Amino acid sequence: KIEMMIKSLLFTLAFALISTFSVQAQRVAVVDIARILENMPEYKTAQKQLDELSATWRQEVNSEMDKIKGMYNKYQAELPLLNEEMKKKREEEITSKEKQVRDLQKERFGTEGTLFVKREELVKPIQDKVYKAIDDYAKERGYDLVLDKSSAAGILFVGDAIDKTDDVFKKIK
Repeated sequence: KIEMMIKSLLFTLAFALISTFSVQAQRVAVVDIARILENMPEYKTAQKQLDELSATWRQEVNSEMDKIKGMYNKYQAELPLLNEEMKKKREEEITSKEKQVRDLQKERFGTEGTLFVKREELVKPIQDKVYKAIDDYAKERGYDLVLDKSSAAGILFVGDAIDKTDDVFKKIK
């Protein structure tokens, strides 16, 4: 068991060393895109618009949720006085209202929602401008690889010399 752990550790160490030597042969740069965006007035303006829109819609959803709570509290208070038919009707009204609010949340804040679309509309052109600047800079200075230190996305630019996608694709054919 210990022998297996030692072999695993040695393999990992060897792989790390090999990776380090192969990367050293390339010209690599690191960029902090978050810092760049935070210092762009147009990005700040777009972000402010998105925050205001989001706050307005969140307030609207919260207001609707408060109405549902009120409906439920009223239902609970009147429960002893209601017959089965009236109970069922009230429960359906509450359930229907909850579904409407969930649909509203999805419409506004979902992955395909209005906020997402608005973010794409406002922020994507700014991001494209930054990516183009990085691409131009990398080509001008001869960098092979540009990494973003502020996100998990990581790779922003890869020089043609180290991009072996086409070679691998040819092997698949």
